[in-house]
Amino acid sequence: MIAPHNERVPQTWSWDETLYAGSAAHYVKGRMPYPSDLGARIAQAARVGAQARALDVGCGPGSLTLLLAGCMDEVVGLDADAEMLEQARLAARRHGVTNARWVNMRGEELPAELGAFDLVTFAQSFHWMERRRVAALVHGMLRPGGALVHVHATTGSGDSSSDPLSRPRPPYERIRALVGSYLGPVPRAGRSRLATPRSGESAIYQQAGFGDPVRVEVPRAELVERSVQEIVDATFSLSSSAPHLFGDRLEQFEAELRALLERAADGGLFCERLRDIAFDVWRAR
Repeated sequence: MIAPHNERVPQTWSWDETLYAGSAAHYVKGRMPYPSDLGARIAQAARVGAQARALDVGCGPGSLTLLLAGCMDEVVGLDADAEMLEQARLAARRHGVTNARWVNMRGEELPAELGAFDLVTFAQSFHWMERRRVAALVHGMLRPGGALVHVHATTGSGDSSSDPLSRPRPPYERIRALVGSYLGPVPRAGRSRLATPRSGESAIYQQAGFGDPVRVEVPRAELVERSVQEIVDATFSLSSSAPHLFGDRLEQFEAELRALLERAADGGLFCERLRDIAFDVWRAR
């Protein structure tokens, strides 16, 4: 399933180490990147300087962490998935980033003697955590004047516009239906299932000791071409259609998915418009 990453976690859901099992390499190839200046925008809005330390909680393959690395002295990427962190290390080496440290740990295990930070970020990750606990923990890790930044983004698919583009959009509804035919109508989340959406993050941050946020909008209207392979990777990058969920039917599912995409593509390509991004800057009261 490809859908906005919108806090669809059941109230009874608890952490499951299989959540993104086998998805890390697909995540790197199938997710659309953040704007290249997002790290600089965050640093400027959070008013942190070049000597700052940043902690990216739930960093995945380092998509945001590595953008922050160019704006400050040290960044720490923390994630519970070791495969995601291996992809982050590989990306850091590819880009010559030497001021990033990677920690295999859940947010609930903080502060873990990591020290104090000027900036803490959550990007497409906070909804998977015990949010009240983690918000309180990171509040206590911020230096005076530090900031928490929550990034609102969806990188697995383009926007929901319907105007004609140069090539067809990926057939996401049919992809969802195909995934459902294999895994059932209720989206999966590791060994559990996604259920009622959760919200209320603003109240959680305020209860943890943060004041009112400042919202920064990052509009994006550019069009991107996406290959059949990229849409396959995007599908497997999601917790609801991670490779391990298909068991011994994985090859069969992938063959059907590729056939569906080849029929829908124009010369093996699709076109999408990128989704806007926003982030909230929270400061301790």
